[in-house]
Amino acid sequence: MATEMKTESEEEKNKIDVLPEECIANILLLTDPVDSCKFSIVSKDFCSASESDIVWEHFLPSDLISIISESQSGSSLLATSPSKKSLYLTLSDNPIIIDNGKKSFQLEKQSGKKIYMLSARDLSITWGDTPTYWNWIILPESR
Repeated sequence: MATEMKTESEEEKNKIDVLPEECIANILLLTDPVDSCKFSIVSKDFCSASESDIVWEHFLPSDLISIISESQSGSSLLATSPSKKSLYLTLSDNPIIIDNGKKSFQLEKQSGKKIYMLSARDLSITWGDTPTYWNWIILPESR
């Protein structure tokens, strides 16, 4: 009985190994970044596909180049990232300053959704220039 089970699992393994890497990459395109990483433990082919630039480019925003071009560090970020996965993880862990320091941009690590943080000075606040209603406090650590 144990021999039969081993044979069945070996047959199942062989079925997975038959899939071409491009097919596996297309499957991973239907997942999210977290699941893509989890699938990397299934087999060597899944691992290779889950590391591919094709998969990770899909998880990056389509307008990423225009967003990054608003940053002083944008071109160096693209040049120093060895892969699309590395770029994704860098943008997830380290927000970049864009729009002349008025905003920051980051990717949400689990889903790849865009996160923008706005500078308070960039907001239109009613009576924001009137000390009676609004007092701007300068914090040195926020610079």
